[in-house]
Amino acid sequence: MSPSLVPNETTPSSLLRRTHMAQTIRHLAAVSLVTAAALLSACGGSSSDEADAQETTPNDTQAGSEGNSDPGASPDGTGEAAAEEATAAPSNPNAILRTTTSGKWSPNVNETWQWQLTGSVDTAYNVAVYDIDLFDTPASKIAAIRSAGSRVVCYFSAGSAENWRSDYGKFTSADKGNPLDGWAGERWVDTRSASVRSIMRSRLDLAKAKGCDGVEPDNVDAWDNNPGFNGALTKATQLDYNTFLANEAHARGLLIGLKNDIDQVAALAGIFDFAVNEQCHQYNECGAYSAFTSRGKPVFNAEYRSAWVSDATARAQLCARARAANIRTLVLPLSLNNSFRYSCD
Repeated sequence: MSPSLVPNETTPSSLLRRTHMAQTIRHLAAVSLVTAAALLSACGGSSSDEADAQETTPNDTQAGSEGNSDPGASPDGTGEAAAEEATAAPSNPNAILRTTTSGKWSPNVNETWQWQLTGSVDTAYNVAVYDIDLFDTPASKIAAIRSAGSRVVCYFSAGSAENWRSDYGKFTSADKGNPLDGWAGERWVDTRSASVRSIMRSRLDLAKAKGCDGVEPDNVDAWDNNPGFNGALTKATQLDYNTFLANEAHARGLLIGLKNDIDQVAALAGIFDFAVNEQCHQYNECGAYSAFTSRGKPVFNAEYRSAWVSDATARAQLCARARAANIRTLVLPLSLNNSFRYSCD
């Protein structure tokens, strides 16, 4: 089935108040810049600071709500952004994002999302964040999504070598370990390897060049699987590698999400900007993500259980739990091909 999700026709009054406040703040900021420029000019100073400030004025504000075909889903309220972070509404009034005064995206715990990794990306959803494939999505598509007022997270595997990727030949034989169970053409990689880390730096460079706002490195829990390498990949080597990824992403101005790796959530929540989880409701693991939500960081969750697709009552119960935990839950096909989508927001 392919439920059609239609944005809400009525914008909450609280959202309108925040939008109005954001516009007012932008106006006051502009007046202050002009005044400062005039004073600088009178004193023989330069107006370059004004130009710099104008270039870094953010264009997006914090996420709103999305309508839904799910009878168990209802819109979330948005968190209050600090005054210095408020900005004018983008062209999509329901995809409002929080930014800092430098224009950098500052993810909010209430931001809605869409996750599609296969097929032509459907950009019709009224969400704050799109999570899409780094390699398969052209820069023009990323630019179009961002122009419409949403942010883009770019997916790639940081813990495996996929034989269909353009840079697969850069992995050495020694870099590749056991196959990933159930995923043909994919093998775990040795995350201690200098060549593996060089490949990941290049992938982060690609994400930056394509205009991604953040990244979702997948398969960053090899230590808790069966990657090979004679057991050399441990909890400690995983912490080191995941910290490496976070530092490299931040060095490029990219935000980064922690994918699964639930047993290390508490240790890594401080340096990751958001989390992407699969099936924490199904396996009763969502409690770990309070390490993110307590910091105001979003947790983007996908569930695949067939009962939550076919049974509206069961789905309503799932969504109630998701909202209580402040987790942004979607029910999706395992292939992530957009053939159906149910949102709890």
